[in-house]
This record gives sequence, C-alpha cells and structure tokens, in this order.
Amino acid sequence: MTQSFDVAVIGAGAAGMMCASVAGQRGRRVVLIDHAEKLAEKIRISGGGRCNFTNTDAVPANYLSQNPHFCRSALSRYTPQDFIGMVKTYRIAFHEKHKGQLFCDRSAEDIIAMLKAECDVGGVQWMMPAGVKSVTREGERFRISTAGGEVLADSLVIATGGLSIPKIGASDFAFRLAKQFDMPLVETRPGLVPLTFDATGWQPFVAMAGISLEVDIETGEKKARGHFREDLLFTHRGLSGPAVLQISSFWREDRALTLNLLPALDVAQVLTGEKTRIKKTLGNWLSQYLPTRLAEGWLAANGFSADARVPDLPDRQLRLLGDSLNRWSVTPNGSEGYRKAEVTLGGVDTRALSQQTMMANQQPGLYFIGEAVDVTGWLGGYNFQWAWASGVAAGLSV
Repeated sequence: MTQSFDVAVIGAGAAGMMCASVAGQRGRRVVLIDHAEKLAEKIRISGGGRCNFTNTDAVPANYLSQNPHFCRSALSRYTPQDFIGMVKTYRIAFHEKHKGQLFCDRSAEDIIAMLKAECDVGGVQWMMPAGVKSVTREGERFRISTAGGEVLADSLVIATGGLSIPKIGASDFAFRLAKQFDMPLVETRPGLVPLTFDATGWQPFVAMAGISLEVDIETGEKKARGHFREDLLFTHRGLSGPAVLQISSFWREDRALTLNLLPALDVAQVLTGEKTRIKKTLGNWLSQYLPTRLAEGWLAANGFSADARVPDLPDRQLRLLGDSLNRWSVTPNGSEGYRKAEVTLGGVDTRALSQQTMMANQQPGLYFIGEAVDVTGWLGGYNFQWAWASGVAAGLSV
C-alpha cells in the first residue's frame, strides 16, 4: 500500500523533528521516517544526558564550512532566543553552564518530548522503525520504499545526520543519496573528537593523568587556524577535554598542536626579569600557578630539578622552561574516529543548496539539513542550533 504526503522527512533527530513540526504546523501533510526503534538517541546522550541544546552566542563565525557564509541566512532567521522561547513555553528548566552553553536542568528527554509534542501539534505521521530501502524520483514526486511500506511525497527532506557514533545508528545514508542525485560532497572526517598520542612518546606525561586546567590551544594554517581557551585534561593516553575536542575540528594529520599552559603569564619574562627577587625553588615557584603534581611532573619531564633555586639557574634555561610552558608543541598520531566523534565534518556541498531554503539547486523538492550538510559548529551547543535553524529553514519552504 502506498501512502501519499506533501512532505517526507527521513531522520527523526534534532533537525528532522524540527523541520517536520514546522512544516506540519503550516498545514502540510508530513510523514517522519526513521530506522531506529528509539527516538532521537543522539539528543538523549548529548551533554551528559542533559542536552546542551543551544549556545546564546551562536553566530556564523562559530561554524566550519568550505563556504563559511552559507549558514548565515538560516542562523539569522532562527536564533538561539527563538529556541529558548519554545523551551520556556514548555516550562523546561535549564541553566547556563559555561560560555553561553545552555543545558536542561533535568534531562535531555525534556527536549525530545518537546519536539515530539510539536510534531503532534502539526499532525505529523510517524513511520518508526522503518528502514529506507530506496528513493526514486517519479516526475515531480519522490517514491520512498521502506520496511513499513511505500511513500509518495512532493518534497523530500534528508535529516539523517553524518557518520558520528555508529553504535547509535549513524550511517552514510545522506551521502549515498546525495551521490545518487549527482550532488557534490565535501570529504568527511570526524569532528569534536578525542585525539590520540604515541604511547612511548607520551610516557613522561602519564603521571599527570587526571589533572585539568584552562589553556590556550591552537593549530592550523592562517586561513583555517583554530585557537581556543578551554579546559584541558591530561589522561593516561594523552590529552582530552573541551580544549582538545574544539581543536580536533581544525587538526590535520602530522600537524602539531601548540598549547599555552599558563596563558596569563609570560613565564620566561617573569623568571628572567625577577629571578634575583625570587627566593623559591623552581618547584615551589611553579606550584603557585599550576597544580603541584603538574608543576613537579612538568619539570621532571623537561629535565629540570624541582629543588633548584630560581636565582641559581642561567637565563637560557629559564627561557627554555618558559617556552615549554607557553609554547608546548605536541603532535597527535590520530583520533578516536567516528565512534567517539560528536559530529561529522564535511558532507553535502553547500554550493549545491539554497542557503535560504536548504533545497538542492538542481533537484527541486529535495532538501538536506543538519549534520548531513557541510556546516559544523564548535563544541558547546552550536551544532544543535544549526539543526534547529536549518530544520526551520526547510520546514518553511517544503
């Protein structure tokens, strides 16, 4: 039996539900199709289970894309304040954790329930679980063959995300469909992902595992340089924490990361300029600015004695220590890949899409939204805001 709709949305995640609800509330007959048994698993696990649902500071500069201006239209027409307004309407309690990052007080389930309710208001029909077997074009309509039957639709929206976290159902469906319709793709790679380090080279720093501190971290060339001030976490295997996740989206193989462990202090300048007035040992002096275990471990790893008195050390050595702390260069040997990545960089080339509607320029009625598109936000709620904004843009057009 074939069912007919105005709009079919494949992918019942953040972008898909947002798009379906907006289109449904415009009076469009909408069906939302997803292969998963559990609704919106990526929302459910996000933010440690509390969903970092937006960032109050989200602007186009917080997004990576081969066309950095593409996201401007959707983000300007549906802002963080717009989504916050809906959250408040549903009386979902939330708080700001850090740098504009908003989280649910209770659970990510509140956001899922809100989006589901918005879809229900719009009379959206659900086909779940219903894996898609094929998509074909029949004149001006699309035929979608699923495990739950066939669907004909005037408009088709692809909101199936990227390759990140395959264990919760991520797949390359959006990219395969784009190729089927002769649409260009930007090479994909894991983003917001932990980086890995050579075990032998990391050995001197293993004893620092568990230490966290705010650092400056950067990598990349002039045109694509990432630079963040975020919290860094030392682990037994290398470096992690928000600082590494942020910079991972800019990192390329064989490139070094440059870290400033004391961004508020020019260590070499202070040590050489004031060493006659510093009556402390190197270990005691550095422990004023760093956790003691890190200070002592860092000195040992770099060939310094924590018991050496600052005034007794030559300026050359003090400058070397300063460089090691303010300009530490370390090169990852890889990343944890899509299994640990929060997002997928790259995807459907934005040059093939309308920035106002998200519709394919050469395929009337076909839309791509959310993570499937070559628009990737920083860590901290930016990717959800892109899901909401791109979903609304398509929902208002289909």
